[in-house]
Amino acid sequence: MRESIAFDRAAEFYDRTRGSDAESTARTVARLEEALAGRGRVLEVGAGTGLLTIPLHAAGVDVVGLDLSPPMLAKLLEKASDDAPPVVLGDATALPFGDGAFGAAYLRWVLHLIPDWRSVLAEVVRVVGPGGLFLANLGAYDGPRHEIQERFAEITGIPIEPVGLNWGAEDELDAEMARHGAQVRELEALVQGGEETMGSFIDEIRENSYSWTWRVPDDVRLRAADEIEPWARERFGDLDAVRRWELAVIWRAYDLP
Repeated sequence: MRESIAFDRAAEFYDRTRGSDAESTARTVARLEEALAGRGRVLEVGAGTGLLTIPLHAAGVDVVGLDLSPPMLAKLLEKASDDAPPVVLGDATALPFGDGAFGAAYLRWVLHLIPDWRSVLAEVVRVVGPGGLFLANLGAYDGPRHEIQERFAEITGIPIEPVGLNWGAEDELDAEMARHGAQVRELEALVQGGEETMGSFIDEIRENSYSWTWRVPDDVRLRAADEIEPWARERFGDLDAVRRWELAVIWRAYDLP
């Protein structure tokens, strides 16, 4: 049986490789703060290093962060310093909370890491309880990053599909939440952005920075990165050129019966 992917190894570089710019983060936090207003205690499933937990806590949201990885939660507490939100070490498929303990819950970039992702949703429905709210963003790869990722899979011959729910598979998510009687709404799209070079992304593949590279043997991964580099230079031009990327991000809101 496949296991959920814990991010212990990623704690020190997660923010550098996953975070968006400050303006994008602020827009996301404001959107979530608005959606969660008046919901009381809120659970973040897969809080990680606190990219959302910390600013939401600072904004006054009564948020509790849960994660499977001790190093990730340790990094969250280190970053938050004296104003840390409460955090809990636990498995999203068996949440360590009583029924109806929260008024709302949310997750971002989590379900693709969990083979039994349907159990996560069932647990969220249980701990949020009747009349509660669940927010979800599955995440996605887009543009040159996605092309490089596909090229990596082609070269290595090793599938890079997530062990859990695929990125962008909102239809499957909607269908599963409908089984729990939830009504779906789409929140207004947000633009998430940042800057990077394609060379830095390829270097991060070499450094084993992404969960989809972790199952690939080191020698195979490094050879693939070496092969990708000239291909990407021909495909995208100067790999050291700073590129601005933007992605429309849609959070889905599920109103529980």
